[in-house]
Amino acid sequence: MQRMGRIWTWREETAGALWDEARTVLRRNGVIAVPTETFFGLAVNPFQEEALARLFALKDRAPEKPVLVLVDEPEMLNQVAREVPDLARRLMEKFWPGPLTIIFPSLRNLPRRLIGGDGTIAVRQPRRELTCRLIAALGFPITGTSANRAGGRPLARAEEVAREFGDHLDLILEAGPCPGGLPSTIVDITKVPPRLVRAGAVPTAELAEIMPELERIPAKGAPGE
Repeated sequence: MQRMGRIWTWREETAGALWDEARTVLRRNGVIAVPTETFFGLAVNPFQEEALARLFALKDRAPEKPVLVLVDEPEMLNQVAREVPDLARRLMEKFWPGPLTIIFPSLRNLPRRLIGGDGTIAVRQPRRELTCRLIAALGFPITGTSANRAGGRPLARAEEVAREFGDHLDLILEAGPCPGGLPSTIVDITKVPPRLVRAGAVPTAELAEIMPELERIPAKGAPGE
């Protein structure tokens, strides 16, 4: 019988203990399932190659398909992005926190599983306050790829995540079900014109209000799928 992943039920009075436990897990190349405003995400320390390798193996994910990272606020972008163009700032002002993933020029020498072959990185500030508090307590971004195996449906409940991955996960943060629905919208602002990589929870028409030149042909193999 498959063992279930360890579920930590959120309570405010145990917040400090959770932050400490999460630091310990991630320092040891562990994997944590965290809730977002769409589905559960799988979080590792994005700067640890061994942790990323474990994450990709867990998801059966092709190594050439980079994963997105989550930040608690735009200021944390300086840990992963080489620059933040004005267009990105306008998008963040309107849509962050929320289900919009933006592809930025990446810092050099980040792990290849984050930046793929084109020197870019996909980033989102989630709307889920608890997950942002966790990231703030850690002091660094976490990966936010959806909690599912390649080709599988994304999962919205802690018990579903536990059944899917068993004890291959080190920790599952339970704070009620995620809303589900559409995944995050992904836009690449490093291209001219900017490109819609994946249609999702943020309507394309709302994006077009800020960037009417948006190329609306979604690309295959979007980060974080």
